Amino acid sequence: MQDYDPSSAPSAGLAAAIMGAILIPSLIIGVISLVGMWKVYEKAGKPGWAAIIPIYNIIVLLEIIGKPIWWIFMLIIPCLNFIFIPWTYNLLSKSFGQGVGFTLGLLFLSFIFFPLLGFGNFQYLGPAGAGFVGGGKPFDPSTNYQDPFNTNPPPPQV
Repeated sequence: MQDYDPSSAPSAGLAAAIMGAILIPSLIIGVISLVGMWKVYEKAGKPGWAAIIPIYNIIVLLEIIGKPIWWIFMLIIPCLNFIFIPWTYNLLSKSFGQGVGFTLGLLFLSFIFFPLLGFGNFQYLGPAGAGFVGGGKPFDPSTNYQDPFNTNPPPPQV
């Protein structure tokens, strides 16, 4: 019977180096994506910090694209989210005046396209680009704001 030689086993230092080589770039990519989403929310007239709060960030994203809050269930239910997540990203890209190519970029390379959308020269045109149809006028978030948690209709504007 052979004796176990600990010097022939892989060292813990090697495992830590491999883990660091994977973890550090992943954290950098995550921070870049988060900062990009923060800027996208701010461009849409929403608080940027909403991008870092789980579940609430989806609610705010649904406000940005002009969809009801009950869509959150469609986004978190397995199998349905394969339909609704691309649809949501498509409406987000339309809200900033972009097309299907930008939607594909948001889906597959979000760590590049969210910062591009947040720091680029793209203007928020309204939910799903509503302002774009009427002459390309940018959306002003200070007018016609509707609180999603308040079910009372807003008073008529004079």
